[in-house]
Amino acid sequence: MPKVRIKLNSTDIERINETCNAIRDIAKKAGITISGPVPLPTKKLKITTRKSPCGDGTATFDRFEMRIHKRLIDLPANEKILHHIMRMQIPKSVNIKIEMKD
Repeated sequence: MPKVRIKLNSTDIERINETCNAIRDIAKKAGITISGPVPLPTKKLKITTRKSPCGDGTATFDRFEMRIHKRLIDLPANEKILHHIMRMQIPKSVNIKIEMKD
């Protein structure tokens, strides 16, 4: 039976968890078993900059970090469930990718 793989990524962990819970609730109401959400490794983007704008003075640095959280959900291909998932409200900070697997 074909499967659907849903990949979610976001910088806001609360929003991505809310979206995963909403997808899980939709599948549970339909009586479909899903595997996931599987947390994938978090990507950490780090940038170090000098505090002083002119370059003179003490060597002090600012360190900035952005974390990208990822989740993976697999569920059987069901047209009715996919229609509900595609119609649900997803926050702008969450990127979602839905693909079919055999």
